[in-house]
Amino acid sequence: MAQTPRPDLLRALPQVEEMLQSPEIKALGSLLPRTLLADCVREAIESARRAILTDALREVDVRAIADDACACALANLKPSLKRVVNATGIILHTNLGRSVLADEAVHAVEDVARGYSTLEYDTETLSRGSRHDHVERLICALTGSEAAIAVNNNAAAVLMVLAEFAAERKAVVSRGELVEIGGSFRIPDIMALSRAEMVEVGTTNKTHASDYAEAIGPDTAMLLKVHPSNYRIVGFSESVGVTELRRLADEENARRSLSTCDAECSESLLIFEDQGSGALLHLDCFGTYAEPTVAESLKRGCDLVSFSGDKLLGGPQAGIVVGSRRLIDRLKKNPLARALRLDKMTLAALEATLRIHLDPEQALRAIPTLRMLSEPADSVRDRAIRLASALDDALPEGYAQVNVVNETARAGGGSLPLCDIESHAAQITFLRGNAQDCETFLIAKRRVPIVGRIKKEAVLLDARTITDADIPEAASALRAYFDALDVSTETTRALRNDPASRSGIRPNPAKSEATR
Repeated sequence: MAQTPRPDLLRALPQVEEMLQSPEIKALGSLLPRTLLADCVREAIESARRAILTDALREVDVRAIADDACACALANLKPSLKRVVNATGIILHTNLGRSVLADEAVHAVEDVARGYSTLEYDTETLSRGSRHDHVERLICALTGSEAAIAVNNNAAAVLMVLAEFAAERKAVVSRGELVEIGGSFRIPDIMALSRAEMVEVGTTNKTHASDYAEAIGPDTAMLLKVHPSNYRIVGFSESVGVTELRRLADEENARRSLSTCDAECSESLLIFEDQGSGALLHLDCFGTYAEPTVAESLKRGCDLVSFSGDKLLGGPQAGIVVGSRRLIDRLKKNPLARALRLDKMTLAALEATLRIHLDPEQALRAIPTLRMLSEPADSVRDRAIRLASALDDALPEGYAQVNVVNETARAGGGSLPLCDIESHAAQITFLRGNAQDCETFLIAKRRVPIVGRIKKEAVLLDARTITDADIPEAASALRAYFDALDVSTETTRALRNDPASRSGIRPNPAKSEATR
């Protein structure tokens, strides 16, 4: 049975105005508005109140509440979006920002961000230009398409294509391809927003060409192919490839060309593939698991293909659509093209990344995502050994054991879902402290968070996603955890020997001074 909260503890909680007058909070008055400070104080007091009501707090330390309020307030002066060390082994970690940009892309962003730029200015004609021009020619050269357009992400690209070509008309899609991507964002939701009428065909595990053929009618605008980037259906399964869909579309378009029906049914039936991952290079190291390239999808017969810029392309967040010039020109004139357009910094990063792709071998070396995906396991092991050695050197003797272990890395980001990527990690087994507390400290208490993972009561730092430049930061962070552990132990001992702490109420120094 839960204990009844002690009334004396609740009465001991300070008032908001009292806390605002404390030296710690008043010192922040020149840096932050009073309203913000008051909100932080209320939050700190309420947090202590909840802890008392759940019997999680046995003493009220007013100074600790003030410290919590100060920490809350000072957090507003620090950036919340900041660099982290990705030690998870997940290369395209969506929560950690997916692709790491190449140095050339970072420099390009810095160059246009520091001043004015030729975003929509043509220096050859001395007249207004188009922001699409900065990347369109490169995309066409890399994919074999006639034209291209880039917007702010692939979901936006899919929405724009559906809204332009299938609004108030039917789009046929296999039930086995009604995917859900991160954040519970689903293909049916995008289709509904675009006002396209979704026509589901086949079953979850099997869809045949005849299913598509039976669904095609005069008001069918497109056959939608959604590449299952983040999952696979294996076993008793069957799907219809783009080549077969092209045959069905050509047959229907031949019938429509002979038809005397209205303008709606005279429009061509399109093949649109949402490829998702957006591979420009065929990653031979993954064999049959390698994602198809955008160029391959176009060659097989797609009229339009959309894909992400921050997955296997290795660039910034973007959604790219490629296809015939006639269709892309329609997209450029759609009002959504302006609503979803890219800003100058994203365009700079995308252009620089695409330029690197012109030399495939250079792309594998210079684009971090491609380098991490294709790096030989022996090279990763060598780095894991260097990481483990640095961690071991930083630790006091008898605090933990550090070893190099075999691990499996993942592409992440909804790419290459069946690929086990051989990797190696530094394993920290604890003789003092524990893995859960260490993980929390490395993430929540460091200026540069170290994001690893826990396996069998040990912290793992996977070397596939760690660079040599990250190693000193990881070693310093781990040492700081054990130093903090020592401080916490000494503080606990001191409190146990402090008679004042046994009453359960720690005095407020400011209040005591006022009383005197």
